[in-house]
Amino acid sequence: MAPALSYEDRKLFKNGQPHRIIAGAIHYFRIHPDQWQDRIDRLVAMGVNTLDTYIAWNFHQPRADAAPDFTGWKDIARFVTLAGDAGLDVIVRPGPYICAEWDNGGFPSWAISNPDMVLRSSDPLFTGVVEEWFDALLPVIAPLQACHGGPVVAVQIENEYGSYGDDKEYLRWNRKALVDRGITETLFTADGGTDYFLDGGALPDTWATATLGSRGDEADAIWERRRPGEPFFNVEFWNGWFDHWGEPHHTRAAVDAADEVKKILDLDGSVCLYMAHGGTNFGLSSGANHDGAIQPTITSYDSDAPIAEDGRLTEKFHAMREAFYASSGRELTPIPVHLNTPAGVVPACTFTLTRGTALLDFVRAIRPVHSIKPLSFEKLGLDRGLVHYSAKAVLPSGEGTIKVRELHDRAYVWVDGAYAGVLTDANCETGLKVNGGGGLAQLEILVENQGRINYGPRFGEGKGILDGVLINQRYVFHWEQRPINLEKPLAELLQVGVAEDCSDNPESPTFTGAAAAPADAELGAGYFHGELHIDEPADTYLALPGFGKGLVWINGFLLGRFWEIGPQVTLYVPGPLLKAGVNKVTVLELEHGGIHAELHENPILGVEGVTYVEDLS
Repeated sequence: MAPALSYEDRKLFKNGQPHRIIAGAIHYFRIHPDQWQDRIDRLVAMGVNTLDTYIAWNFHQPRADAAPDFTGWKDIARFVTLAGDAGLDVIVRPGPYICAEWDNGGFPSWAISNPDMVLRSSDPLFTGVVEEWFDALLPVIAPLQACHGGPVVAVQIENEYGSYGDDKEYLRWNRKALVDRGITETLFTADGGTDYFLDGGALPDTWATATLGSRGDEADAIWERRRPGEPFFNVEFWNGWFDHWGEPHHTRAAVDAADEVKKILDLDGSVCLYMAHGGTNFGLSSGANHDGAIQPTITSYDSDAPIAEDGRLTEKFHAMREAFYASSGRELTPIPVHLNTPAGVVPACTFTLTRGTALLDFVRAIRPVHSIKPLSFEKLGLDRGLVHYSAKAVLPSGEGTIKVRELHDRAYVWVDGAYAGVLTDANCETGLKVNGGGGLAQLEILVENQGRINYGPRFGEGKGILDGVLINQRYVFHWEQRPINLEKPLAELLQVGVAEDCSDNPESPTFTGAAAAPADAELGAGYFHGELHIDEPADTYLALPGFGKGLVWINGFLLGRFWEIGPQVTLYVPGPLLKAGVNKVTVLELEHGGIHAELHENPILGVEGVTYVEDLS
């Protein structure tokens, strides 16, 4: 059976009839599954005919010792079927690399931790692990194709490869891997809208699509010259942008974004809004970029999308809807009342948070792993979370400097139980000044993985201390490290370090020098607990005034990261995570704690007004 989509003379057809793709990207892994249907309904109301989604490998198979999971929140077949039942076609983008500001670009760290592996290439070490993933994934996707009566009309080969490498043999392998496993609908590549990106990422006999946020008319001219006969499809129109911690909150005017979409539609091109609805980087799933120093992405993935993180229909939604309806000659119809009516939220309130186990008591209680040089997260078998490093170090008389070579990403340092400061990948080799009296001192370094790189040549880098620790120019050897997997069930984590006498454990260290408790108490780091009483579950927005940096759980669900440097102030709490009556709130604070939490009735994602305009030059 012929694919549903075909093209000729720069015209796109579906089942032989003239067609234009008007799509919106929504990621099932960023939306609570109880809200999938609602977000799909809102996408339909915007006037699109297609839903686009990535598939995140590490969401389905975070551990090497477990088979990929396609149930519950990870039931991609259910998500795709819901879209089809709503009348939408579906575009699937299985990568395996997806970028998406998602941790490690979608890869499980265990799959690409072999230092001999050449990532995103035809290296058999790399293609071998991807084949195993595709062997599990594609039998789930293949039956959902249009040729079998399903909604899937197109599948992407890799993702923006022209921004990364030039191994065409790998791209051809990727295409063949899809075909050999039953993908028969239209295949396509996606790359930035210039000659440069096409040179690296496009294949001569496969539909090439574009990713860009402006100058679509210029990109269309490039396609007409470089890809004769192919219809222009902007498969990622960046109508908004994501935020990094410590940077401004990005917004883009609705009229500006809609005008750029109209340029593409006026040229008979197809378009997909990235994102139509962004959702949330729940837990520790947000990725990071790197530009001289790590740039971790915030928990919210609202991305100033037409459908906001909480589902609200924004000004941009209405502007895009008008453009989409006008391009097809349709008259605007009323939006269903239940979608256009503001949803109820939990009333604003404040509730107390009380101090629990101190941070150092918690991390010191983990069973240690011994080594001569510090071990990375990967060598410890840890994907996300924290590693506590400790060693006896000889300090010089007078002033000395603690340096870390190849620190990824952020380290809190104690000397003899006294807090010494913070090191990051930007200042780790400059180091921290300490005053020593000579002799041995207990050195402790707690390293946080702030999100694995998801884009660029540093993709695939490890986490933790990748080289070593120096006092002035001298290495410190013989380390203990305690890997802290913060994605374990919260009940298990809360038992660690609670009223434990580590002296009975022969593998536990003896921490000498100043007592840890006073320094830790002053820092205010550790667990905090509170109870939230509500009458009826609904969406809400959680703020932690007075707290510094850390993680928060709601009823045992790891909601995400917070950080006082912003721009994000409130964390979106979907209603399905709450229950009538008592709700447990747990905070793990890494820097300094507060005394209460707040619920707001509206999100606070930062100061608006920083407009992102994509530059093709």
